Amino acid sequence: MHSSRTLLAGALALCSLAALADTTLTVYTALEADQLKAYQQKFEQEYPDIKLRWVRDSTGIITAKLLAEKANPQADVVMGVAASSLLVLEKEGMLQPYAPKNVAKLSKAYVDDSNPPAWVGMDVWGAAICFNTVEAAKLGLKKPESWKDLLKPEYKGKIVMPNPASSGTGYFDVSAWLTLFGDKEGWSYMDKLHQNIAQYTHSGSKPCKQAAAGEFPIGISFEYRAAKLKDGGAPIDVVFPKEGLGWDVEATAILKGTRNLAAARSLADWSASQSANELYEKNFAIVAMPGIAKPNPHIPADYEKRLVKQDLRWSAANRDRILAEWTRRYDAKSEPK
Repeated sequence: MHSSRTLLAGALALCSLAALADTTLTVYTALEADQLKAYQQKFEQEYPDIKLRWVRDSTGIITAKLLAEKANPQADVVMGVAASSLLVLEKEGMLQPYAPKNVAKLSKAYVDDSNPPAWVGMDVWGAAICFNTVEAAKLGLKKPESWKDLLKPEYKGKIVMPNPASSGTGYFDVSAWLTLFGDKEGWSYMDKLHQNIAQYTHSGSKPCKQAAAGEFPIGISFEYRAAKLKDGGAPIDVVFPKEGLGWDVEATAILKGTRNLAAARSLADWSASQSANELYEKNFAIVAMPGIAKPNPHIPADYEKRLVKQDLRWSAANRDRILAEWTRRYDAKSEPK
C-alpha cells in the first residue's frame, strides 16, 4: 500500500512539474480570427511546451489597450499588429528589442531598422476596393478605377470604409491619401468622399464583407479579405485604385517587462521562420521572407510596386494628430461601437 502511495505521490509531483513546464503567452493581436487557428496549431506543434492565449481586436483598439496598460503590461507579445502602431509603442519605450534567429533572411524593408530590431514584419496588407457587380448593375453604377472616382455623385451613400481610429486598414487609407495628395488636398479629398460614405466601420474586413453580402455596392477594405471572399463565390470585383495603395506591415514584437521572456523569444523566432512565412503566404500576397509568396489570381503580379511610397515612421509620429482631425470631421458617420 505504502509503495503505491509513494508512486502516486511521485506521479503527482511529476504531473505538477509538467504543468509548470507549460508556459502560456498572452498575445495581443489584430490578426483575422480565421488565421489565428492555423498559426497557433503550427506554433504549438513546434514548441509544445508553450501555449498561446490570444486577445484579439482591431488594430486601433489593440493599440489603445496596450497604451492604456503601459504602467502594468498584460501582454507578453504583440503579433500581427500594424508596424505603424508598434512604432508608437517603441517610441513609448514599451518594446523589448530582439533579433529573431532568422531575421537576416527577411526583407529589410519589413523589419525595424534599429539594432536589435524592436519589431519584425510578417507580411504586408494593402488597400483594395470590393465592388459588388450584381448590386451595381441593379443601380446602374460603373466600376470605380481610382480613388478620385469614388467622389462621383452617383456613389452617394453607396460606400463603406473602416474608421482609421479603430482599424489599421482605415488608418493606412487616410495616411496614403495624405501622402498621395498632400495635406491640404488630402483632407479636401476626404471631405468630398465623406459626402458619399454611408458608414465608417470598426473593422478593416467588414466593408468588404458588407459589399460581398450586397448591403452596400462599394467597400474600401484590403486585398486578403477581398481575394478570400471572391474565392468563396462572392459577386465582387477587386479594384486596386490606380493612384497607389495604402499599406502597412503586420509585425511581431516582445513587450518590455514580460515575465516569460524565453517563451516570448521563441514566438518571435517562430514568427520570423520559414514555416510561419509559408502560413502567412496563404493569406497575403507579400510576406517578409523573399521567395515564399505565390501568385494569387485575384491580386496583380506587380502588387508590391503599386504600394504608395509611404514612411511608416511618419505614419506613427503623426497618428494622434491625424486621428484627432479625422474624428472631428467625420466621426458622426461611424457605426456604433
